[in-house]
Amino acid sequence: MLQSIACIALPQMAPFEFGVICEVFGIDRREHGGPTFDFHVVAADPGPIPTKLGFDVVVKEGLDFAYEADLVAVPASLIDSPADERVLDVIRHAVDRGAWVLSVCSGAFTLGHAGVLDGRRSTTHWMYSDTMARMFPKTEVDPDVLFVQDGKVVTGAGTAAGIDAALHIVRTELGASAANIVARRMVVPPQRDGGQSQFIQTPVPDRGSDSFAKVTEWMLEHLDQDLTVDLLARKALMSPRTFARRFRAETGTTPNAWLNRQRLLRAQQLLEETSLTLEEIARETGFGAAAVMRHHFLKVLQTTPTRYRRLFGVRAAG
Repeated sequence: MLQSIACIALPQMAPFEFGVICEVFGIDRREHGGPTFDFHVVAADPGPIPTKLGFDVVVKEGLDFAYEADLVAVPASLIDSPADERVLDVIRHAVDRGAWVLSVCSGAFTLGHAGVLDGRRSTTHWMYSDTMARMFPKTEVDPDVLFVQDGKVVTGAGTAAGIDAALHIVRTELGASAANIVARRMVVPPQRDGGQSQFIQTPVPDRGSDSFAKVTEWMLEHLDQDLTVDLLARKALMSPRTFARRFRAETGTTPNAWLNRQRLLRAQQLLEETSLTLEEIARETGFGAAAVMRHHFLKVLQTTPTRYRRLFGVRAAG
């Protein structure tokens, strides 16, 4: 189980990406029923660590804790910064012993220097993807996704995508309810799928998006129904083609993919918090049958509903 986290402070690191790691893993959320972690910020050379914005972060611990941590997290830093061999050794050791390794944004370059991305898929900020592919040709860089998990190595894309990558690890280890509590405290969506595009074409919605948001809210309230694109388009007063195009532009994914993710999240919650049968959960979430729900669990979560309930249901009930 995920308990101990080491965040490695790097010279010229980006404060926001460093803060993302601290915010997700460094705050005690027991008061709200959420997780708490043994969180440490460490550095190869303890003391003032300069950030790329000109101020220092004072780190008191060396790297010893990171050699035993369940998760080693690496924030963004300048992509042309020299790699510290001591940091690279910590990262290699974490992979070798089966710990989680997380990079945020250009932190993937540090993982690349460590060699742990060789033979793996990865991502980084879209602005750096071509450079990363040239520097580390043994990794398959996907510039279009929010994060990539390959084994227990997770690389997050640009900036805020690090939140999605970090919450993904919390969800994988501790379940959807724990991740939802963290997300709610952070006032962010509890889940944006890793395969969702980095390129959301309309980051500032126009006035028409108010009615579009009402449609997505209606979708969440009616997951048990057969929500076809034609039906949703009628709700939005659009043609099916326009609705599909607008939906992808505003969410970064297709209506069907978004629905499947929301149905999975709802199914995870019901498996954790209720004693409903698998067939009842499948009907309530819109999968229709337990076999169909099982297919989607295996495809996306690499586990079955039964195993998921065994891992997280008792914890949630307790």
